[in-house]
Amino acid sequence: MRPTGGFWLALVAILIWAIGASAAADESELYRTTVFVTGRGEAERVRGTALAFQDVLVKVSGDPRLGRDPRVAEMAKEAGALVVSYDYRDRMQGLALHDEQGTRDRPHDLTVHFDPAKIDAALASLGSTPWTGPRPRLVVLLAIQDQQTRYVLAQDGTRGLSERQALAAVAANRALPMVLPMEALLDAERLTYDALAAKAPPELARAANAAGGDAALSGTLVWTESVLGWSARWHMAAPGRDYRWGVSGVSFDDAFRNAIDGAIEILSDHGAPG
Repeated sequence: MRPTGGFWLALVAILIWAIGASAAADESELYRTTVFVTGRGEAERVRGTALAFQDVLVKVSGDPRLGRDPRVAEMAKEAGALVVSYDYRDRMQGLALHDEQGTRDRPHDLTVHFDPAKIDAALASLGSTPWTGPRPRLVVLLAIQDQQTRYVLAQDGTRGLSERQALAAVAANRALPMVLPMEALLDAERLTYDALAAKAPPELARAANAAGGDAALSGTLVWTESVLGWSARWHMAAPGRDYRWGVSGVSFDDAFRNAIDGAIEILSDHGAPG
């Protein structure tokens, strides 16, 4: 079912209110995002814009529930009306072409720049608001067990390069400042694979503060042969409450999305991950 004319009239009314309420809309990186597309055709751009719209709503609001909201999926079909500009980056730039297929369907990164006031208005129509103010810096304390070894992920460690890159990309996609501890700090705090799960919230908070962060997200990421995927368990402590959640049988990219989405849901006061 497509949005009715009444829906879009209501959205325009909210847009007018939003512009009046905030003459200087935030035009930072919050309102743009990059998605993967195959080629530069219109159909791929429409598909990419819909995905980018859903990502930006979550990024701006700090509410991952919007990514699962059927109203957002419906609105995404006409998200092109909210776009200011597009930028493409050819992932195969500089590589020789071998056939026509490579010319027509080359993979691209599509960066979509949305109008901040229109995104704020779309959020208002969904009963949500932008997550304003400085965002806390999250320190991730992650114990990993792969097919060969067990270790704690460190910013300067010799292991876990792909995991570090994937985690950083997910955090950047949600506009959440994120830092990993240095190996010297892990040694000083005795944060080994076995010890991490037993650390109490005050100890984790102290480690996060020593790493230059404001909040600690701890967890385990274990390769599970029976499901041919990763199993992750996450933990964050907040005043008066502990939050625990997880996912299993997924890629480590999906595990990190589960982690960061849970963290922003807590930090932006949108409730418990679930």
